Amino acid sequence: MSAPLSPNSWNYRDLNANNPGLDHLSNGLIHLVKAGHNVMAGSADLQYSNGLNRFAEAYPDRYVGFGISEQNMVSAAAGIASCGVIPFIATFASFLALLACEQVRMDIAYCAQPVRMIGHHTGISLGFYGTSHHATEDIAIMRSIADLTVVSPADGAQLEAAIRASATHDRPIYFRIGRGRDIPVYASGVAFEFGKACVHSVGEELTLIACGMAVHGALEAARAMNAAGRSVGVIDMASIKPIDRDAILAAAALSKRMMTIEEHNVLGGLGSAVAEVLTEEGAGVKLKRHGIYDEYSLIAPPTHLYAHYKLDAAGIQSVAEQFLNA
Repeated sequence: MSAPLSPNSWNYRDLNANNPGLDHLSNGLIHLVKAGHNVMAGSADLQYSNGLNRFAEAYPDRYVGFGISEQNMVSAAAGIASCGVIPFIATFASFLALLACEQVRMDIAYCAQPVRMIGHHTGISLGFYGTSHHATEDIAIMRSIADLTVVSPADGAQLEAAIRASATHDRPIYFRIGRGRDIPVYASGVAFEFGKACVHSVGEELTLIACGMAVHGALEAARAMNAAGRSVGVIDMASIKPIDRDAILAAAALSKRMMTIEEHNVLGGLGSAVAEVLTEEGAGVKLKRHGIYDEYSLIAPPTHLYAHYKLDAAGIQSVAEQFLNA
């Protein structure tokens, strides 16, 4: 085989080994094994993209490479779970939530099998891979499936905490995570509880409710706005289903306005979940849903897409200030 044209030519495995956020996935699973939990992991030929190669190297007898067969992987995981093992299966979120939706619904959720599904490179984080690989509908799809828990961690540390917390969770879970390059929000060892939000601050003028990669931007935007004399609070709603109704209603009682932020279509996602709570409880607070405004996302580097859709700190701040001044 001829040598690469350039010594700087990228190597697939080395490239993905530099995503520290992905280490937390394997770290969480290794912790569960050492704690005595009967877990296994599997991936659809993407173990180097999601970091499960580290778990496979540590416990080769607990890892299955399913190849590029996502629907088969989901159905097989349901069968494995029925035998008393807790499977953690991972692939691109677009394939897991969209391509394998029927298998998720019928084989896992309907049969109440405690499979943990990790949809990684979610939202628009796959950039140049394009629309077929962007997942801006997965929250809407997964949270509409009965008895399926939906979690969108802000960073690797929170993901690892959620994985550890799942040890005693008897229902299927969909973990929605990024590409392993999320800006850290939490320190290692952060607490996590399904159905509970993390309230970072309280704001009288506005409360920002975010999930996933948008949490860091929301915190930065609130910090800048508060420094300028505003009163803006931030809630990390990592647990989208079940959602923390008490946290939402408490914020609605204190804030004049609320704004949700998500790397997802504004229809059916976190914003819709918050709107449902406010409407059902008759909370008279004005809400803005910020995210992808019901369109197919463009193709570009993730950082450029985040700026274009105003999902970075500067963009979130500009949308929030426009909302307050309206």
